[in-house]
Amino acid sequence: MKMNQNMDAKVDAYKEGMAQMGNELPRVTEAYHAFTGECFADGALNAKQKQLIALGIGLFANNEICTLYHVEEAISSGASDQEIMETAAVAAALGGGHAMSQGVTRLRQALHGKKQIQ
Repeated sequence: MKMNQNMDAKVDAYKEGMAQMGNELPRVTEAYHAFTGECFADGALNAKQKQLIALGIGLFANNEICTLYHVEEAISSGASDQEIMETAAVAAALGGGHAMSQGVTRLRQALHGKKQIQ
């Protein structure tokens, strides 16, 4: 599964931007890379699982660059197409669940409050 050239270009632009920032703010980017490196290192969760989690969060947050980057990293970590698509399904369930939870709580509270005012 190879991303198309437009997607590759976006990930490359991110990597180039990070390299430029590294020249301008080396301590900040070194600290950031050390932090993210530790976060994505094998632990109780392996690197593939962590990349799939990051992919799901990127999808939910509608962050195109993170989504593209973590698809690439998940594949590099051994994720299958099926695992990637199941991650998308979980992100979709979370997004739908988020809207539903707000509908059954906040909207109900708002409607109840409006009825009390009338």
